[in-house]
Amino acid sequence: MASLNLNQIISNSNTSFAVNRRPGLRLPSRIGLRVLASASASAEPDLSITVNGLQMPNPFVIGSGPPGTNYTVMKRAFDEGWGAVVAKTVSLDAAKVINVTPRYARLRAGANGSAKGQIIGWENIELISDRPLETMLKEFKQLKALYPDRILIASIMEEYNKAAWEELIDRVEETGIDAIEVNFSCPHGMPERKMGAAVGQDCRLLEEVCGWINAKATVPVWAKMTPNITDITEPARVALRSGSEGVSAINTIMSVMGIDLRTLRPEPCVEGYSTPGGYSCKAVHPIALGKVMSIAKMMKSEFNDKDYSLSGIGGVETGGDAAEFILLGANTVQVCTGVMMHGYGLVKRLCEELKDFMKMHNFSSIEDFRGASIEYFTTHTELVRMQQEAIQQRKAVRKGLQSDKDWTGDGFVKETLSMVSN
Repeated sequence: MASLNLNQIISNSNTSFAVNRRPGLRLPSRIGLRVLASASASAEPDLSITVNGLQMPNPFVIGSGPPGTNYTVMKRAFDEGWGAVVAKTVSLDAAKVINVTPRYARLRAGANGSAKGQIIGWENIELISDRPLETMLKEFKQLKALYPDRILIASIMEEYNKAAWEELIDRVEETGIDAIEVNFSCPHGMPERKMGAAVGQDCRLLEEVCGWINAKATVPVWAKMTPNITDITEPARVALRSGSEGVSAINTIMSVMGIDLRTLRPEPCVEGYSTPGGYSCKAVHPIALGKVMSIAKMMKSEFNDKDYSLSGIGGVETGGDAAEFILLGANTVQVCTGVMMHGYGLVKRLCEELKDFMKMHNFSSIEDFRGASIEYFTTHTELVRMQQEAIQQRKAVRKGLQSDKDWTGDGFVKETLSMVSN
């Protein structure tokens, strides 16, 4: 296939990012033509990407949740410049969805109950969309009519019922949405109805439901993974083998945010009570990086990762946070809690900071550095071998303590710091 020059595609001020569609054709024909970057580097880094045939002006995607809950906020996201929007998860019967307030709680750096420290954690006990499906579908159509060249992704979730999944797919696709993200990962809400993480944590069930979905869908499908599982590569592998074009990771981590030490009640507190919820924000970023790295390594070794996509999610508030996900193999980076904390204008700062990172390393496109850091992960056994070899070659002494017997009570903090790398 001949390469297309991205600079030609985006040469005028009225840039259009089209979607290559081939309705009705089966896998792999849901994926459109892949646009390859020109070999010629430009002075300004190019953030535009093509993922599963979906062309986006940048890799930043509104993650499914409150920032994509209705027409007004999704329009705002497109107007601010987000590369794509994943709408809040919909199902056939919204009448079963009843939310409570307050439904969020924050964790700050500092003492329990502190109102001053930096917000590093966020918990929610929010359910999927409580708006009638017909209303959401109408708004999807409105958005696609107003922004035909922007990427709108429907997030869907249903009970363990093949006919229900097929009906929901038909109805969302009729609106003109560009792709589907399947919520196999919501950690709270309705697990007794085999919804959300109840499917994502059971690979047998996941394989069956993924099979239904991918046999029906005519647009690219991303399967959203739960981190609340021993080995996240197992459901990711099942989703890809069952026909999904991509995976998204991670959804929120099951948690209890904390206890108010004055009232002895848990947070978020509803009529004196609470329930475990999903944890997000900056504190989950390292966990998300680890999960994404594991999935990316699996995709690289077992699949042709150029034909599939990986969307990184978890604690993104800066361009540097996003660069880390991309260096570990992510094609796109989703932001949800970050928008709730900083607003839709955050995307402008994310783009500028990501460009600054790219300029620092002379990267001209996202593909120039996607997955570049994966090769630097190995086993602990190999780390020991490499360090011993390096010490012998330079006749140097390893920094820090030589053995567990060398720890002392008095110097414990300094001894700890002697073995920190950053």
